[in-house]
Amino acid sequence: MKKIFLILLVIAGVINAQQVIDKIVAVVDNEVILQSELDFRTNMEAAQKNLNAADINLRHQILNAMIEEKLLYAQAELDSITVTDDQVKQRLEDQMNYFIQQYGSRERLEQIYGMPYEKIKRSLQDDTRKGLMSYMLQQKKFGQLDATRKEVEDFFATFRDSLPDVQEKFVIQHIFQNPKTGERIKKKAKDFALSLLDSLKNGADFASLAKKYSDDTGNASQGGDLGSVKRGALVPEFEAAAFALAPNQISGVVETVFGFHIIQLLERRGESIHCRHILIKVKSDEESDLKAIEFLTDLRDSVVRGKNTFEHYARLYSDDKETAKFGGELGTLETSQLDKSLLDVIYKLKESEISFPKRLEVDRNVYGYHIVKLKKRIPAHKANLDIDYPEIKRIAEYYKKNKLYSKWMREIKNKIYWEIKL
Repeated sequence: MKKIFLILLVIAGVINAQQVIDKIVAVVDNEVILQSELDFRTNMEAAQKNLNAADINLRHQILNAMIEEKLLYAQAELDSITVTDDQVKQRLEDQMNYFIQQYGSRERLEQIYGMPYEKIKRSLQDDTRKGLMSYMLQQKKFGQLDATRKEVEDFFATFRDSLPDVQEKFVIQHIFQNPKTGERIKKKAKDFALSLLDSLKNGADFASLAKKYSDDTGNASQGGDLGSVKRGALVPEFEAAAFALAPNQISGVVETVFGFHIIQLLERRGESIHCRHILIKVKSDEESDLKAIEFLTDLRDSVVRGKNTFEHYARLYSDDKETAKFGGELGTLETSQLDKSLLDVIYKLKESEISFPKRLEVDRNVYGYHIVKLKKRIPAHKANLDIDYPEIKRIAEYYKKNKLYSKWMREIKNKIYWEIKL
């Protein structure tokens, strides 16, 4: 809350400053950087990292970063780097989802920016396109960069004394169960959605039901109104059902990754639709939680008794599909990469031991239960080229890339016009 309050003060201050005076602080090719933009970036950085916004060195660092961003975009245009509307749209969606995670909700995001969600997206679209072009340019230049074995060895020989100690590491596996995946719990949500659909068919008011029952907190208070959206902006199942409706027609129950929807089309204009919906999410309950815990306990007992391997059960039953195909392996993780709840579990295990089921919070909306196996423990130690080669190689590649990037940026600065006006 303190951080959000600081950011709100920052935005209010910048808006007020813009209303009083604004001036150009830098010119890069055909673009300018305004004082208000520099103030905004500086204050945001200071608020997020607890720095002094008045620090002249911080302002210079941020101005130089902004200049380099515009130089990269100018170079991308010279190199005819192109991006598609779909690429921009996907990057913008990812960015907006990240913002919502950071601020806690869509409503909070709207409060911070002082404008509706769709307007925020429109305001960021041009910068997103430019940023994506710059990223594609850097990928073209450095995306395939690799460090040879000799380069890694030379880097290690040069910097071994300044490399930090390697933290304690753990090779761990897990089997994850999401209580929401059970058919009983999905049927419960669908049956409730069907009961609401029956109410609508019997004359109930759509907006009233949405306000009372919809689990889409972003629009339930508006009667489920999603506003006008273009084709491609909605998940496929929802979009297919919505575009198939006639004006004022109500769909059946539509299942998506978010749960079960009832959709009403209000208006259609070409490839845009205005619709509203009622969302019923699949929610776990005590019974489904207990079943997940009992199931994982049975799997653990089977492995301990030697009936089958942990890897076998992970491939068959884990709801973490990304790791299931690798026998549940989460990789080699350092202490700093593990949250406290998982560390508490790991520290109590000896190598090859398996924990009892433990609750796992995946994100704000998803949780489940998992059993964890400690496959290997690697004590903290001085960096060693044989043991830690992959990590040292990554650092060596980062060092190599930074050197090449600095040289390349000097070349760009000598080729493309830029000037600081401060």
